Amino acid sequence: MSLATRITALASRIGQEVKTKIDASHPGVAKAWVCFGYVSNQVVIRAAHNVASVTRLGTGRYRVTFASAMPNANYSWMAVALKTPNILGLQRLGIVRASGDTQTAQVLDVSCASPTAATDADEINLTVYR
Repeated sequence: MSLATRITALASRIGQEVKTKIDASHPGVAKAWVCFGYVSNQVVIRAAHNVASVTRLGTGRYRVTFASAMPNANYSWMAVALKTPNILGLQRLGIVRASGDTQTAQVLDVSCASPTAATDADEINLTVYR
C-alpha cells in the first residue's frame, strides 16, 4: 500500500470520527452569526445564520433578532467592527453592551463606539455561542 493511499485512508477515518462527535448541538458551534453594516443610511445584512433581522436603534446601537430563539439569555457573544476610511489613529471602534441594552433568548442589543461617542460602522461581525 502506497503512502498516498494510507494518508487518504487515515484522513477518511479522521473525518468519520469528527463527523460523529461534532454536530449543530455542539457548544463550540456558533448558534447564530451575522455580518452587517450601516451603509447609505440603512442596515445592510451581507450574510447571516439564524438571524431574522438587524434593526438600528440609534447611532451605533443595533438590535439583532434571532430566527430561532436561544434556549435562554445565557449565551456568549463577541463582535468586531470596521469603520472606513481606516485613517491611522482614528479607527477606534469597540462593541459594547450599554446598561440599557437587552439580551434575551430572542434578541441581542449591541453598541458600537469610538473613545468619545457612539458611532455607526460599515461592517460589524457578530457571533453567538450557546
